[in-house]
Amino acid sequence: MTGQPGGQQPGDAATRAADPRPSALTQRPAAAPLPGDLPTDATIHRMIRVDHAGEYGAARIYAGQLAVLGRSAKADLLRHMQEQEQAHLDTFNTVLADRRVRPTALLPFWHLAGFALGAATAVLCERAAMACTVAVEETIDAHYTAQIDTLAESDPPMRDTLEKFRAEEREHRDIALANGAEQAPGYRLLSAAIRTGCRIAIRLSERL
Repeated sequence: MTGQPGGQQPGDAATRAADPRPSALTQRPAAAPLPGDLPTDATIHRMIRVDHAGEYGAARIYAGQLAVLGRSAKADLLRHMQEQEQAHLDTFNTVLADRRVRPTALLPFWHLAGFALGAATAVLCERAAMACTVAVEETIDAHYTAQIDTLAESDPPMRDTLEKFRAEEREHRDIALANGAEQAPGYRLLSAAIRTGCRIAIRLSERL
């Protein structure tokens, strides 16, 4: 049999024409999410996981502060904020169970780290404890705002919960500012360090 020019056999072209599978060159890559796209279930699960971790850590911070300042003039303020954080945590415990979201594997670490941060800032002074509250709540405020914007109308119950909790986190920030947070020794350095730690904790808890 005489071959076609370039070694092409007569049936090659017909076979390729009949083959419906696209070649690697003609396959289009999966489309990336576009602005305005609804968040996926995986995205919402990451939100729930990290928010549960954040509220767990916040409750532990106040527990550490109260271990030091439980009989101080600021004790009632700290208890008020701790009670609200505990209510947030209780809500996310329920959400985790209802939506079958696993908690972060880092909870044992946040259990210790949160208490240590709260106790250490309280040992410094009452104003340092308040500075800690400002740094933590400002970070959570920005975090919840970003999540609310992402959710938009895709999950109204979750969005409404976050809006309520964000308002209470802002209340905590305002309480701390009104009680001398900015007069704490080394306020700017302390605040920056705590905010950086919070952002790292958020990234880790989303993924682990």
